[in-house]
Amino acid sequence: MKTSDFYYDLPQELIAQTPIEPRDASRLMVLDKSSGRISHRRFTDIVDLLRPEDCLILNDSRVMPARIYGVKEGTGAHVEFLLLENKGGDTWEALCKPGKRAREGARFDFGEGLMKGEIIGVKEDGNRLVRFQYEGVFFSLLDRIGQMPLPPYIKAKLEDKERYQTIYSRETGSAAAPTAGLHFTPQLLDRLREKGIETGFVTLHVGLGTFRPVSAERIADHKMHAEHYYMPTETAELINRTRARGGRVIAVGTTSCRTIESAPCPGGKFRECAGWTDIFIYPGYTFQGVDGLITNFHLPESTLIMLVSALAGRENVLRAYQEAVKERYRFFSFGDAMFIGDLK
Repeated sequence: MKTSDFYYDLPQELIAQTPIEPRDASRLMVLDKSSGRISHRRFTDIVDLLRPEDCLILNDSRVMPARIYGVKEGTGAHVEFLLLENKGGDTWEALCKPGKRAREGARFDFGEGLMKGEIIGVKEDGNRLVRFQYEGVFFSLLDRIGQMPLPPYIKAKLEDKERYQTIYSRETGSAAAPTAGLHFTPQLLDRLREKGIETGFVTLHVGLGTFRPVSAERIADHKMHAEHYYMPTETAELINRTRARGGRVIAVGTTSCRTIESAPCPGGKFRECAGWTDIFIYPGYTFQGVDGLITNFHLPESTLIMLVSALAGRENVLRAYQEAVKERYRFFSFGDAMFIGDLK
């Protein structure tokens, strides 16, 4: 398959710039993965679409306010740092703009003295290794001086940092939000539990590599960036119970989906596990644990639209996206949602 097989035309005005209020007021496209049938609902209707024997698996990773601005010692030059991944201790891998001002040995001041950082290495891909010095708790300081790393297609200012977090986020470490979960409210989760639908949590810290464009002509030649994941015992047991009773395992977002599909499943049973995954799911993939997916609408030719196509079929997905454009759905991180599952 070619990358161009996953292209669709999207008018720029359909890219959502701000989150909708309340969170669960977004629209919901429903796609039957077997028949390809499409229907249009509201996100709160997810309660009616799920069955008591189903379970929801959500990613509880929390986004770091990972965009910080440094002042270079000696010159006063300003450099933007985007923290990507902790490399141990107080050393982080980061994207720096402009990179020419962040050569090895350069030192920077952040937050008017709250933190200092030194470039201790430059990777082959141009990313920098930065060692920070500070007093106190790193993530508390980051909350004070950092900004949310919104995707480049969002131009509007985010007034409330928490609107780029899910309400159940708790494990800090992502460079981008698991955005399918942004639609849930406490009240909606209560309604799902009252219906008997169990919820479980996994953690996958989202790296920007997930969103990098696929530059390879053949999708099989694309290499995914590795991300750290964790599946606790309770969640593994919930998935096993759900499958045993004939329920559907519904992943909330592509990150939850990738975590489940990365987890070892000896003898058809999931268990507690942690590790790094660079799993790349595209049509032809056989799912081992996920039966359905709640997700947002994804960029053309992205690994995420390829994952969705693996679950529901490329033709079904592209037809659904064309329908979404026609019906003026809101796209991408702050946009509307899609539920993909077997609706028999």
